[in-house]
Amino acid sequence: MTNGHQKDNESAQEPVYEKQEQTTDTQVEEPKNDAAESVSESPDSEENACVKELEELREQVKEHQERYLRVQADFDNFRRRSRLEKEDFAKYASIKLIESLLPVIDNFDRALQSSKDTKDFDALAKGIEMVYRQLDQVLTQEGLSPIEAVGELFNPEFHQAIMQVESEDHEEGIIVEEVQKGYMLKDKVIRPSMVKVSG
Repeated sequence: MTNGHQKDNESAQEPVYEKQEQTTDTQVEEPKNDAAESVSESPDSEENACVKELEELREQVKEHQERYLRVQADFDNFRRRSRLEKEDFAKYASIKLIESLLPVIDNFDRALQSSKDTKDFDALAKGIEMVYRQLDQVLTQEGLSPIEAVGELFNPEFHQAIMQVESEDHEEGIIVEEVQKGYMLKDKVIRPSMVKVSG
């Protein structure tokens, strides 16, 4: 009886065990299916997000390239304009001076014509003197000034010595004679004075 009772117990327990196994198997399988579904959904959504982000980045790159090209074109135009303005400035920089000198040339023409007609050389000399003063005034207004020389101490920045002479009246290094005038334009030496210096 014990054996029979044990068999009944075993048989009763076996189906329970199988049922439990089946239950746990189905329970285990279901989460596996859910996980598989979520894994299969996850790559698709990540891929979509990556594709979208890539498209946005491409759009940004395109915008930046267009902006760069516009800036480059603007800079090229600016450089071209600047070069043309510089060329024009260099080409016509002396126009103001030329306009100021035209009346001086007109007066030279009048003085020369008058001297041919009258043969009066004293009047010609006076006319030339007047024109010289007018020319000097125009150049002074433009910033030109003569360099002081005679009686000054020789300075190689402003004077060019062409000869050294003995002089009892002057100390050594003093300019005794100016052979050719020197000029400065504002603070720049245009031409040094050619001078004779006491030695």
